[in-house]
Amino acid sequence: MNKSSKTKAEKRRWGDRRDGKLVKAPGLQTVMGYLFPKRTDCEVYLNDTIDATELVAWLEKKNASHPDYKTTVFHCAIAALARMVRERPLMNRFIQGYRIYERNEISLSFVVKRKFADGAEESLMVLVPKDTEAIDDISQKIVGNVKETRKSEHSTGGIDALLDGFASLPRIVLIFAIRLIRILDFWGINPKFLTDGDPNYTTILASNLGSIKCPSVYHHLNNYGTNSVMVTFGTLHKEEMLMPDGTRQIRDVIDIGATLDERIADGFYFARSLRLIKHIFAHPELLDQPLGEPSHFDF
Repeated sequence: MNKSSKTKAEKRRWGDRRDGKLVKAPGLQTVMGYLFPKRTDCEVYLNDTIDATELVAWLEKKNASHPDYKTTVFHCAIAALARMVRERPLMNRFIQGYRIYERNEISLSFVVKRKFADGAEESLMVLVPKDTEAIDDISQKIVGNVKETRKSEHSTGGIDALLDGFASLPRIVLIFAIRLIRILDFWGINPKFLTDGDPNYTTILASNLGSIKCPSVYHHLNNYGTNSVMVTFGTLHKEEMLMPDGTRQIRDVIDIGATLDERIADGFYFARSLRLIKHIFAHPELLDQPLGEPSHFDF
């Protein structure tokens, strides 16, 4: 068996978790994990406005070629986030149990409202894009998963059914069960049935607030799990912008808000990652390339 055919389990080293590899980080990052063990104590919030004019025009042409389903701005945003993480590996790190890990895969999660009505149930969805996939593959996955989820007004299994089961436990039993789960979480030995499909264990937890006509907002991180990045997208709208040539134009824009764990990277790295997302929105043809192909963006 050659190296390329080895599985991740065979490559696992001492100290690695099932979902990530142990990283030897600089002294400051390592010590920060001990000084500030809670993810919610280390939040950094970024918010900006992204010019989506080129993306909107590109989508109009693309959707005209496949009227059976519609690729949306949010689908493109998810694909752009995946590409950004693929090219900016520090964004795929997390801290748990005072240690720094790098995930074995890129994963993105978001919440799907079963109906746009007060009191309607929500379902949790997780997407794991492959290096060979491009925007059409990602869009079809999202569309298919959302349609399947909305077939029923109630839980259709997976993490939703698991949460329903926990919620039915007596209070005293649930208290001790959650405490045990947190201990297992600290040591990275939570069983797969507790973590698979849980957005708290994904690279990025995204929220499409534009679908409910809301602006992007600050959303806290969670101490439970391994999620280090939370991203919200607001409503696509028109806004006057100052262009590089000094003129002012009315452009299609979308607001973005991101909450990040400052222990996984520094502000310079975060700012460059945001620049890459803006570059992808300005050059949407990059989304047609497989995820594994670099964008060759000159920072």
